[in-house]
Amino acid sequence: MSAHPPLIDNKHSGETPDLPRLETIGVIGAGVMGVGLAHALAQSGLRTLLIDISDSILESALGQIRNNIRFQRLFHKNPGSGPEEILGRIKVSADYDILRNADFVIENVTEKLAVKTDVYRRLDQICPPQCIFAANTSAIPITRIGAMTRRPARVLGMHFMNPVPLKTAVEVIRGYHTSDDTIATAARLLNLMGKKPIVVGDSPGFVSNRVLMLTINEAIFLVQERVAPPEVVDDIFKNCFEHKMGPLETADLIGLDTILFSIEVLYDEFKDSKFRPCSLLRQMVDAGLHGRKSGRGFYSYED
Repeated sequence: MSAHPPLIDNKHSGETPDLPRLETIGVIGAGVMGVGLAHALAQSGLRTLLIDISDSILESALGQIRNNIRFQRLFHKNPGSGPEEILGRIKVSADYDILRNADFVIENVTEKLAVKTDVYRRLDQICPPQCIFAANTSAIPITRIGAMTRRPARVLGMHFMNPVPLKTAVEVIRGYHTSDDTIATAARLLNLMGKKPIVVGDSPGFVSNRVLMLTINEAIFLVQERVAPPEVVDDIFKNCFEHKMGPLETADLIGLDTILFSIEVLYDEFKDSKFRPCSLLRQMVDAGLHGRKSGRGFYSYED
């Protein structure tokens, strides 16, 4: 008999009436994922607290959210509320103290264990005992993150994909100690956001990134070895497999620095040479070619 708790049914609706309230949601990190999450949460009618280290980052995040709402309207993706109403549900701050009454917190900081450890220790001290912590991590095991806190039963993984407002499903990861109520509450939050939870067990990279990072890394090796240029590699996946994006376009969207961090975690965790980062990937990250967010990656996004 397995020592690990069973996964809940992926069809779980999260409608249990006596689960904790979901009114105020904290979002840690105002990067690409944090911006998308704050937008999606506020668009769903939830009070959203967006935290980052500086006022300038937070002001930029609000500007990005405003532009994204306008972009949605331009392409007939009706957000349901006007831009000012959505933005009015978002409060930004560099002070974690505003999370003292948060019901649920989603963390999106960089894939560095030391950084995450500091964040979770602060959250654990400030947030109420019933508050749930969700790690939007690409590869770090959820059980390890739960161990950073005094509430491991209330810690889980929620791996959102970019762009958050447009995606219909989320990979939800159960850590060793994660409770059924925590999974059900996360499912209820995702239902409020119009997204389907797909629950998996805890493993470095989970399901999505254990497969995706290998694919992207191998695609980069193909470019490095001059088997095919980036556009040809992506063309194979889009036209032969009918994927919406190729692996290198996907890498640029995620961010090559995030790709490198994630595959380094997989390499460290599994000690398997198949996860060795391609030297071209490392060189591009060192050169500041991080993809869409920097203006250049495997493709150029500069005006």
